[in-house]
Amino acid sequence: MTERRKQTNLGDKESTPEVEMESQGKAGEQSYVKARTEGRDENGKHQKLLEKILTRENMNLAYKRVVGNGGSSGIDKMGVVDLLSYLKEHGDTLIEQLATGRYKPQAVRRVEIPKPDGGVRMLGIPTVLDRMIQQAISQVLTPIYEEGFSDSSYGFRPNRNAHQAIIKAKEYIESGRKYVVDIDLEKFFDRVNHDKLMHLLSEKIGDKSVLKLIRQYLESGVMIGGLYSKTEEGTPQGGPLSPLLSNVILDKLDKELERRGHKFCRYADDCNIYVQTKRSAERVMLSVRRYLEEELRLKVNEKKSETGSPKGRKFLGISFYQKGNEIGVRIHPKSLERIKEKVRRLTSRSNGMSREVRIKKLSSLIGGWVSYFKVADMKSHCQRLDEWLRRRLRMCYWKNWETVQ
Repeated sequence: MTERRKQTNLGDKESTPEVEMESQGKAGEQSYVKARTEGRDENGKHQKLLEKILTRENMNLAYKRVVGNGGSSGIDKMGVVDLLSYLKEHGDTLIEQLATGRYKPQAVRRVEIPKPDGGVRMLGIPTVLDRMIQQAISQVLTPIYEEGFSDSSYGFRPNRNAHQAIIKAKEYIESGRKYVVDIDLEKFFDRVNHDKLMHLLSEKIGDKSVLKLIRQYLESGVMIGGLYSKTEEGTPQGGPLSPLLSNVILDKLDKELERRGHKFCRYADDCNIYVQTKRSAERVMLSVRRYLEEELRLKVNEKKSETGSPKGRKFLGISFYQKGNEIGVRIHPKSLERIKEKVRRLTSRSNGMSREVRIKKLSSLIGGWVSYFKVADMKSHCQRLDEWLRRRLRMCYWKNWETVQ
């Protein structure tokens, strides 16, 4: 048995994730510090990253987070509840395959998620085992990249969120930036160029075994209706590694915008640039589109990308409006319609839920919605939504009572 396998040893009863797992916060912070400060070569690239990824501490933390997040199974139909028993039996073999470069990721399961605008978002669901490995990789690579990411980037990052992006955008508008350049990337997660992404990763990662493993995940393919399809581009949404990889490539856009002196807020692939004049907005739109398509090989959605006043425009589910001498934040009408549609589905008689389950799901849905939109002026919206929800529930239970009678 190799030293690396002895260190991890996921298969031993005494060192199973269930027994050895530490709290996420402290263990995560410790691994972040180690990854950020150790193992650089003379060129500043990080070496021996696979060893950090395969430590028992890091793998156990990845296990706990994947199990905690739950989610559906991949193409092998293994659920998160089955992962521990699998690791007890096959943990040593898994670590040996990863350490020697013989591990082969499985294809992701393609799932279509309806979008508010009527389209669909394509998700790629990796197997539970691949989710754990991707999570372990992400835990080691995230601190390496975090220290260099832009302060204007808010999505998929530790201790950063949409509320901060909204507040910063509000500040830019109040400072006199009356125009916004709203950039929409067409099918971003499906269009990421693999060669470009790997080149960017290699600027900081010197461990070729880790680069090889990431490349394998990018090219693992998808299963659609039982048929396998190659993935020659894109980093499918649905895996723990995808958010970090998306920020790695879009950080190049951030740095270019900073170099030009622009004020902007980016949340994942949603980027708004705030300028003072209409002419500036039009000029910035042309130059940024050219940069994205020529340098990053990404496609700008011509129909959805536009310039204009930021007031009334949808941004992260809200819109801005003039509130006396300041800028107010309100819930965008599309966000209100979206929550109502979710409520309609939960209160439909055809879903077969019991009253207790229905109430629990509604409470979770409404609670999460209110928590997200607390940054907006929402008192009147909440009152109207509460009245509408009560009417909806009365109608639902009255019809059920009639059916029983």
